[in-house]
Amino acid sequence: SFRCGYRFLTEICIMNIVLVAATPYEIQPTGEFLAERAYHRKNCSVQRIITGVGMLNTAYGLTKKFAANKPDLAIQAGIAGTMHPFYPPGMVTVVKEEILGDWGVEENGFFRDVFDLDLAEKDIFPFSKKMLINPHHQILHKIHLQQVRAVTVNEITTSSRRVHELIEKYGPVLESMEGAAFHYVCLQEDIPFVQLRAVSNFIGERDKSKWLIKEAIENLNRELIILINNMFNKE
Repeated sequence: SFRCGYRFLTEICIMNIVLVAATPYEIQPTGEFLAERAYHRKNCSVQRIITGVGMLNTAYGLTKKFAANKPDLAIQAGIAGTMHPFYPPGMVTVVKEEILGDWGVEENGFFRDVFDLDLAEKDIFPFSKKMLINPHHQILHKIHLQQVRAVTVNEITTSSRRVHELIEKYGPVLESMEGAAFHYVCLQEDIPFVQLRAVSNFIGERDKSKWLIKEAIENLNRELIILINNMFNKE
């Protein structure tokens, strides 16, 4: 929990937020918003970390940052692909559960993860039923967005067979390349966290003229600014 207790903190609280993104473009509007308003009140600050794409970059960047100074809250924001028509491009969600989608082996036409292979325990911290779950219900319930399960991969999924396999095995609705690393490091370091994802495209669609990247980033940053404003203002 936060040092002063989570209640969408008032100005008298100590509140240091780290805002995390894989690329600068995904949070550029929020960065401009923060710069215009000099969002560094007494005992309150928002620092940005651009980790680079992928789990390795994210894990290293966050671990290095948290070793130097643990924040009161970490927020990851980015775009993602969708596997489900009920979560179309442009929609913004908050990720409650993350799972690693390609941590294992392809064997006899089927994917077996490290838990299936008995190379890792599916219920030993920070995992729970193979998932990296955000336990901070008090935070999540204050964010009025659909809570979803996402899968994180090293190789972006393009085949319909692989999409169906991931859905059947894990039941995710979104896919990214960084989310699980963010959840993993925050859980290990005992740092409250939130992951916001805006849908930019249907997974498997490689014609980027059909992607809604601009709209996804606009919607993502609108919700991100609302969240940050709520953190520093009374209800």
